Amino acid sequence: MTRNRRHAKARPGRGTHVRVKTAKGRKLSSTLWLQRQLNDPYVEAASREGYRSRAAYKLAELDERFKFLKKGAKVIDLGAAPGGWTQVIATATGSKNRSASGRVVAVDIQPMDPLEGAEILTLDFLENGAPDAIMECLGGPADAVLSDMAPAMTGHANTDHLRIMAMAEAAFEFAKEILAPGGVFVAKVLQGGTEQNLLAEMKICFATVRHAKPPASRSDSSEIYVVATGFRGNE
Repeated sequence: MTRNRRHAKARPGRGTHVRVKTAKGRKLSSTLWLQRQLNDPYVEAASREGYRSRAAYKLAELDERFKFLKKGAKVIDLGAAPGGWTQVIATATGSKNRSASGRVVAVDIQPMDPLEGAEILTLDFLENGAPDAIMECLGGPADAVLSDMAPAMTGHANTDHLRIMAMAEAAFEFAKEILAPGGVFVAKVLQGGTEQNLLAEMKICFATVRHAKPPASRSDSSEIYVVATGFRGNE
């Protein structure tokens, strides 16, 4: 991998497979999760490249395909912690190196370590007054609102699906309030039927709505990403 590109693009190889034995007091599910992490090339790549999470490569791959992150853009990263997406955004917009007028605001209810090129707000974007506070920090309407938010999973497929879709819908409503005309909205959704209702609403508000599953998204996950461009504004 090289750093002279717009942002990192993972091309991880396959190393030796690591097997993890179940330890006393550790659940089987935890053992399987640990084994998957140890054998995940994107986890290893993130550690090597200095990214805070493997999710950074999902955003990098989406932008490589759709090219929605622009130099000088004002971008909001919802559910930003621990900051993998924020790192990619800061590099792409130029805010990290102050090479352009881009601004990045990372929002999460969880505290997040400082990150060069980003303003960090520890708050719930659904609170009264949150959109105004975020827009003030951003310096005006956003050119892009991005969300990789996901709730804590219960293990019950239908419940988890409804919960993550509710978060995507909330992010969409927020984006409509804070996006500038022509703006971009990107969010994680789950395949399974209910995402069609959200897509139909988005097609009314945006010129183009597409969805994709980046290579960094695990094949056994039902997550996909919706990418909406050309916000029509709140007519």
